[in-house]
Amino acid sequence: MAATLKASILLKTLDSDIVGDVFSDQGRRGSGAVHVIMGPMFSGKSTSLLRRIKSEISVGRSVAMLKSSKDTRYAKDSVVTHDGIGFPCWALPDLMSFPDKFGLDAYNKLDVIGIDEAQFFGDLYEFCCKAADDDGKTVIVAGLDGDYLRRSFGAVLDVIPIADSVTKLTARCEVCGQKAFFTLRKTCDTRTELIGGADVYMPVCRKHYITNHIVMKASKKVLEVADKARAESCVAAII
Repeated sequence: MAATLKASILLKTLDSDIVGDVFSDQGRRGSGAVHVIMGPMFSGKSTSLLRRIKSEISVGRSVAMLKSSKDTRYAKDSVVTHDGIGFPCWALPDLMSFPDKFGLDAYNKLDVIGIDEAQFFGDLYEFCCKAADDDGKTVIVAGLDGDYLRRSFGAVLDVIPIADSVTKLTARCEVCGQKAFFTLRKTCDTRTELIGGADVYMPVCRKHYITNHIVMKASKKVLEVADKARAESCVAAII
């Protein structure tokens, strides 16, 4: 009951903040704005983005939603939250091509552009500058601020200096239930871009991020030693 009450209060606060931004941007229509929503995986970034988009639509603003064509986890042409809530979108390999693909006349009539999984777009900063500064659009960016090694991921952090607002969300640590600021990868795959869900990643607090990394490093070393021993054994058998 307490957890439900806290969630309800959080949603009301978030909706209030969203409404404030929506009316603020509407009041200076045509001047452009950039809003950034970031945080670890499972922190509700896509949910917050969809709420904001729906609030924009409710006050009569025209909206387009974009996401990276790399993300095909739930649907190819929709932004879908981990809870299964979806919204139609344009799946693109880059952002700067969007005006031409959407049609320049239609693009000029747009008020708001939402961008989900923004860390996958290399031209994010360039697009936000053009869309907000030159074209007068409100751009809402949602993405990871850090990768599984807690390094800057993509260009999301690059957009902060040109942002009107920045919201950092938190998840719940899957180990202890405290606030989770980081994303832990469960596999030994070392690629920076490894798209996956709960099967690959989990949100964790600082304590359990450090603890689990120590365990994973030790496990990796054991596996490497075992693999080397097996390889040497095979070579010896062949000889």
